[in-house]
Amino acid sequence: QVQLVESGGGSVRAGGSLRLSCAASRLTFSSYTMAWFRQVPGKEREFVAAISGSGGRTYYTDSVKGRFTISRDNAKNTVYLQMNNLKPEDTAVYYCAAQSWRKLGSYFRDYEYDYWGQGTQVTASS
Repeated sequence: QVQLVESGGGSVRAGGSLRLSCAASRLTFSSYTMAWFRQVPGKEREFVAAISGSGGRTYYTDSVKGRFTISRDNAKNTVYLQMNNLKPEDTAVYYCAAQSWRKLGSYFRDYEYDYWGQGTQVTASS
């Protein structure tokens, strides 16, 4: 079964940076669209960013454009989320997700993704 393991979360001051990593196993990594979602207590999971299997296409929610960058290294079976100029409203548990491009109907909906990491906490304090 596909396994996704996240790391890199932590607590930073507003304006600081973090880089999240998600290492994948038991999948043909280049055939999978990868995405990041985030969730705060009492709210639904929110789309953050996605990247196509080749890395040629990326998508971001408006609130993180210009601050966050999603990337992937297919040789390492790893997807990254570089988060710069963090704001308190970015505080959430961040999850990576994967879905075969053959089965993906939309980049932006959490129910489109079959495989999920365990989540990593990101806290940005003012």
